[in-house]
Amino acid sequence: MSMLSLHNFQKSFGKQLILEIPELTFERGIHWIKGRNGSGKSTLFNCLAGLSPYQGEISLGEINLKKSPQAYKLKVNYSQSEPLFPEFLSGNDLINFFAKLKKAPAGQSKFLIQQLSVDAYADQPCGTYSSGMTKKLSIVLAFLGEPEWIILDEPLITLDVEAQQLVSKMIVESREKGVSFLFSTHQDFDNSLIKASHTYKVENRLLTPES
Repeated sequence: MSMLSLHNFQKSFGKQLILEIPELTFERGIHWIKGRNGSGKSTLFNCLAGLSPYQGEISLGEINLKKSPQAYKLKVNYSQSEPLFPEFLSGNDLINFFAKLKKAPAGQSKFLIQQLSVDAYADQPCGTYSSGMTKKLSIVLAFLGEPEWIILDEPLITLDVEAQQLVSKMIVESREKGVSFLFSTHQDFDNSLIKASHTYKVENRLLTPES
């Protein structure tokens, strides 16, 4: 399993510099990214997931995101804070598509769907979903395949307590199998659930490790 690295990383919107990370390597583990709303957490995650342009380099081991985007994205999965899916597609449509895209092992989709109780509505159009239902679908998609890293932006928002505990359990169990995680929150939470091994704070355009 490879480490996730940034080198001379910058992200700007127009002339406004949003993030600047000269050098940073995320070692294998569970990394908790803290920061207030609007601090740049989601912007960073969108770049790490290959969804937003940036300056500098992002690499997973020897795989450079800009040079080998398909190979990189096969190993790095992502769930956005407030995911938006085409309203006319069903959850099953998206799960089947992502399962093929991520080369998911046989039976994995069914297991994840049942684990988060998405099977109760997976055949319905996404446009009929509540925010919590959409969030659970997004998390199912993020766990599909055999990723080395899973990035979860605000993974516990809009979920009820039972679902939060299930997602936390999924993270811990996947980590035991070698998967590493980056997840964000804009407020404190009970770290005994997810057991983050490293914490960082996004503030003043920088990502700083916390002691």
